[in-house]
Amino acid sequence: MITISVCMIVKNESDVLSRCLDSLRGIWDELIIVDTGSVDDTKEIARRYTDRVYDFEWIGDFAAARNFALSHATCDYVYTADADEILEGENRDSFLALKDCLDESVDVIQMYYGNQLDNGTVYNFDKELRPKLFKRVRPIRFMDPIHETLDLDVRVIDVDIVITHRPTSVHSGRDLDVFGRMIQEGTRISSRLQKFLDRELYLCDDADQLERFAPYLRAVTGDPDRTQDEILEACTLLARYHRITEDYPAMFDQALKVIAIESNSEICTELGHYYLNKKDYDNAAIWYYNAAHETAPILSIHAGSDVPLNGLADVYDALGMADMADEYRARAREPVDLQLRHCKQITS
Repeated sequence: MITISVCMIVKNESDVLSRCLDSLRGIWDELIIVDTGSVDDTKEIARRYTDRVYDFEWIGDFAAARNFALSHATCDYVYTADADEILEGENRDSFLALKDCLDESVDVIQMYYGNQLDNGTVYNFDKELRPKLFKRVRPIRFMDPIHETLDLDVRVIDVDIVITHRPTSVHSGRDLDVFGRMIQEGTRISSRLQKFLDRELYLCDDADQLERFAPYLRAVTGDPDRTQDEILEACTLLARYHRITEDYPAMFDQALKVIAIESNSEICTELGHYYLNKKDYDNAAIWYYNAAHETAPILSIHAGSDVPLNGLADVYDALGMADMADEYRARAREPVDLQLRHCKQITS
């Protein structure tokens, strides 16, 4: 049987930490919890489970905090957990069975990270494979200061264990602060991290936050080293920003740039919002329909499903067509994967 160090970084997690740790009892042979500046009773709760509680001064870098936690691990394998995760039922049983029989030639075990679509996250899928359990003695380190990932070239296996993600709040403000610091320091944001930043910004309705990143997004649109996808995403975000701030000429300028290259659900949804606000219901319906049925989302799956469907419902409400409005609202309440299949069937 292998031994496992559970390593966590936490900050102000008093609402969820016990829930997580109770679900992991029996998994760890040692539990290491690194606190990055809690002002609630997170550390007191942590000490009920382990005496291996350490302080780490937050420097805006999740990878640095994770690596500090790893430096205190002594077991064969390390399992990285977040406080808003839960290991439930048969998934917990499968993890314990894996601990009993794992071939120690395996370096990394990927598990499914699930329940993403219910929590307003930047992810466009309900579950994905992530490296969660890995051999401690390998020279494995986290990289990237946010949405940190493992830097590795090792033997990896996938298992059907699902870790349930059940946050009680979103962390977009925290994440955008880290991105803002990187930009201010002149750090070039990689294509991988750019996607995360763009998704965070798309979910953000705060005009001040969008204005904060607008100069950076404009720079991306003029950067010859950026990919076409990155430029499309930046133009789409700028169009959203200008709609929210009611700078409509600038909004249409960015929207036309997107449509000239390749339209997407997000830009169609923005145009739907614009025309609905202007009470131009015919044009609003056209663009919402295009968002739901004719184009694909590039930043948020919701831009091609429930958001434009609810927009169409608003249009039909305004036109006094209650039955049509009810039909679209009912579709918007379906699980997102069913919505997308329904839209595909209509256009096929």
